Amino acid sequence: MAMTEQEIISTLARVIEEYAEVPASAVKPEAYLRDDLGIDSLSMVEIVVSAVEKFNIEISDNELKQLRTVQDVVSYVQRTHVPA
Repeated sequence: MAMTEQEIISTLARVIEEYAEVPASAVKPEAYLRDDLGIDSLSMVEIVVSAVEKFNIEISDNELKQLRTVQDVVSYVQRTHVPA
């Protein structure tokens, strides 16, 4: 079964909170990962590794460069998520 947008945001918020020490409440669709949430490249790698596992997706380096906002990530997960 496909995940809802809210389920994706909620899961992503927990991952970001864990690896980037950003409060989950700050993770909004319009937030920019680097500029608004202050996610650095090391934290981004940890977030991506966790997201790959949690959402059952793959993210190439080229695709990762295109993910700038929380909504970009949500849309990507919705397009590529394979239900377990």
